[in-house]
Amino acid sequence: MRAARPGDLAAVIALTADAYAPYTPIFGGPPIPVTEDYAPRIERGEVWLLEESSELAGLIVLERHPDHAMIFSVAVAPAFQGKKLGIRLLTFADEQARAWGVPEVRLYTNSRMERNIALYSAYGYRETGRRANPYRPGWTLVDMAKPVDRAA
Repeated sequence: MRAARPGDLAAVIALTADAYAPYTPIFGGPPIPVTEDYAPRIERGEVWLLEESSELAGLIVLERHPDHAMIFSVAVAPAFQGKKLGIRLLTFADEQARAWGVPEVRLYTNSRMERNIALYSAYGYRETGRRANPYRPGWTLVDMAKPVDRAA
């Protein structure tokens, strides 16, 4: 894992678009991470890259808050999916939360991303609520949280 640098911007955008592409037809539009401006996130040190044999295999966007770490996006390149890299990225989020001294990791996802919700649940996240997406009318967000001391 390494922090993304400004020169990684195009690769971050491409990997995110590829990873979330299957959801665009389901949602009738691109998921929020696909439309995000990653340049400020890279500058703030929120984007972390997972490389396999010098190829960009996945990334996680992790925000530091006073009482929690917030996962904005977990994305694995299609060629690397099914190899448990998503779990490695979630484990990294736990490690960062511990290093930051915060008690939990939070995330939110679209209610239609049932496979992801199942993955997060299996990794120890619990659903804490559902709410309307303020930026996409008709979309429902699922909020989830996991104490950092809880093992998967």
